[in-house]
Amino acid sequence: MDTVSLCRNIIHVSPREYENQRNIFENITVTPTPEIIESQKDYFGNKVYFFTIEKPHKNLTIIAEYETEVTPKNYNDFLDQPWENVIDLLHADSSIETIQALEYLYDSYYVHKHEDWKEYASESFRPGNLFLNSVMDLTSRIFTDFKYQPNATTIATPLHEVFLQKSGVCQDFSHFQIACLRSLGIPTRYVSGYLLTTPNPDKPNLIGSDASHAWVQVYCPGIGWFDFDPTNNLRPSDQHIIIGWGRDYDDVSPVKGVILGGENHTITVGVSVIGAE
Repeated sequence: MDTVSLCRNIIHVSPREYENQRNIFENITVTPTPEIIESQKDYFGNKVYFFTIEKPHKNLTIIAEYETEVTPKNYNDFLDQPWENVIDLLHADSSIETIQALEYLYDSYYVHKHEDWKEYASESFRPGNLFLNSVMDLTSRIFTDFKYQPNATTIATPLHEVFLQKSGVCQDFSHFQIACLRSLGIPTRYVSGYLLTTPNPDKPNLIGSDASHAWVQVYCPGIGWFDFDPTNNLRPSDQHIIIGWGRDYDDVSPVKGVILGGENHTITVGVSVIGAE
């Protein structure tokens, strides 16, 4: 194994304070011990850690331990309205929340709008269809049309290839749903987090519970953001823990950085989320 002489990293591993979750305890351990480690908020308001290791090393271990309280979400579905009204409101609403949400309409590193994605999404967004019902229908179609297959793609696999082979992982499905919704003019952001590993002893584990997970949030002016998980065909509530959000995976990847040396390397990831008794 080749030796790394220096590494500098940014990590997203801490649950975000949000409307239905709060952190009670957190401990981050990096080995070897960094010369510098500090935390701050990134552009999107996610908590990130920066660290630098300046001594030669052959292994890097990051352990994140935390206790987070998550309560069920209230989605206010009684406020649902035709999806065309949501598009109109986006152009008419001048609130700071809506103006900030508009940045999630544009192309990002991994997600680009396309007429093919607009055509695919349009089957769910027919004239007069309710907004949240339409997003859920699109979520269900992606779940049905695509097969969860961990080795079918990498993070660099283009969306058109994912669409042609109809397989991938949660990042692919989330990127595809974001592309569909942005192509229709709906602000959509990428959410990174974790799933409760064993939510119910009488039911199978949710797909993606053994690693970091991804889903999407869509914006409705005057109401806020709504979560949808195309990998599991559901609307997240208290079994999903949010680490952070951004335009796509590139904004909230768990570990990102640079190293000097270490010509060959392997990565091992493990996640365990245990619910309270």
